[in-house]
Amino acid sequence: MMEDFFKDKTVLVMGLGRFGGGVDVVKFACKKGAKVIVTDLAKQDALAESIGQLEGLVVEYHLGSHEPADFETADMVVVNPAVPLDNKFVQIALKAGRKITSQIELFFELCPAAIIGVTGANGKSTTTALTAHILRSQSDRHIWLSGNIGNEPMLTIVDKIKPDDLVVLELSSFQIEQLAQSKKATQVALLTNLTLNHLDRYKTFERYCDAKRLIFDNQKLDEKEPAISIFNGEDKVGSEWFEKYGKDAGRLCIKFSPDDIPGEIRAKFGLPGRANLSNLAAAVAVARNFGVTNDEIVNCLSAFKALPHRLQLVAEGRGVKWFNDSKATTPDSAIVALEAFDCPIIIITGGYDKHIPFDEFGRKIAQKAKAAILIGQTAQVIAMNITKHPQNRAKIKFAETLEEAVKSANELAEKGDVVVLSPACASYDMFENYRQRGQQFIDLAGKFAR
Repeated sequence: MMEDFFKDKTVLVMGLGRFGGGVDVVKFACKKGAKVIVTDLAKQDALAESIGQLEGLVVEYHLGSHEPADFETADMVVVNPAVPLDNKFVQIALKAGRKITSQIELFFELCPAAIIGVTGANGKSTTTALTAHILRSQSDRHIWLSGNIGNEPMLTIVDKIKPDDLVVLELSSFQIEQLAQSKKATQVALLTNLTLNHLDRYKTFERYCDAKRLIFDNQKLDEKEPAISIFNGEDKVGSEWFEKYGKDAGRLCIKFSPDDIPGEIRAKFGLPGRANLSNLAAAVAVARNFGVTNDEIVNCLSAFKALPHRLQLVAEGRGVKWFNDSKATTPDSAIVALEAFDCPIIIITGGYDKHIPFDEFGRKIAQKAKAAILIGQTAQVIAMNITKHPQNRAKIKFAETLEEAVKSANELAEKGDVVVLSPACASYDMFENYRQRGQQFIDLAGKFAR
């Protein structure tokens, strides 16, 4: 077993992460008897929160730089998903004959249960959570929720998982690439949609798609127990892949659409917008393959609430509703927010530049928004993409801080309006992560909504 490898061996964890991405691996390796070294380019102060979670464990920290000798001598190097496969230090370890792995590979090696994998550009967290929520409406098996969604970390739960359980994972393109190194994939794989994202890493949309495709390419095909591949019928790439993979023997391909949702289920669903109906349709497509009935779905849906930072209603006052959509880190995901409401919209948007075009986002703001308050590195380029449309009706304002932006939105908002933080960008130019950005918005919205 893979876990036996850890005992009395040196395990190098590459990338503890400011958000604790490597904490799960460190805890697991220590529990299994390894000597653990953490290497991270960030210094101790920046990693204080993550290091605090490891208090009491015997861990050696090499922070502020990577040392080639660590990669040459470790028995195993566990690489953070944010580290690209061609990283020069990973290559040093490979040349030295060291074992290279990742949290996701370790989990798949050790997990005894069937795994449902959800990936895509937008909506994957909500779809993953909805899938687990609906599957739990049947009480005869335990449903685990983990992966990139930020729930219980994978290696924290793997020793508790039983063969008859089901595991629902949100998977990023980075994790799928790591998993592909061992030619593994999930029994059930679902693609929510594919739009431009992570061009700072992949450079082209085609390469980004290639990374996502690996989850389907590596599914085990078996005519007695077919791999299940699920695609969005309204998404261009999803429709193309449905046709491509539908030709495989030993694979069951399924398409979903918001129009598939029966009226009695739709009536119980409280999240706004067609995109969320698409997320629901995806989750229902999975659930039906495990025998969940319409009645069971109806009975459980009213208890499902919007995930934090995903079109989350966080304040209401003076007839104005405030929505936190900080997780919308691409233009396409922010367009979802604009299309979710049939009322005047004040959007707070902008942030770290991932080199994704804002043409369509600018057009949608020009068409649908009452006002756009722009922040961060991308503020000027978003403004340019709004104002180039002759039919633009959105008032444009700039803000140096999120607090200034929220104050400005409050001054513009009238009864019947919604104010939504939907940045269309990552947060790294102004915040540690999207969660910090979203929480600050929640605090400020609560202050101004009184």
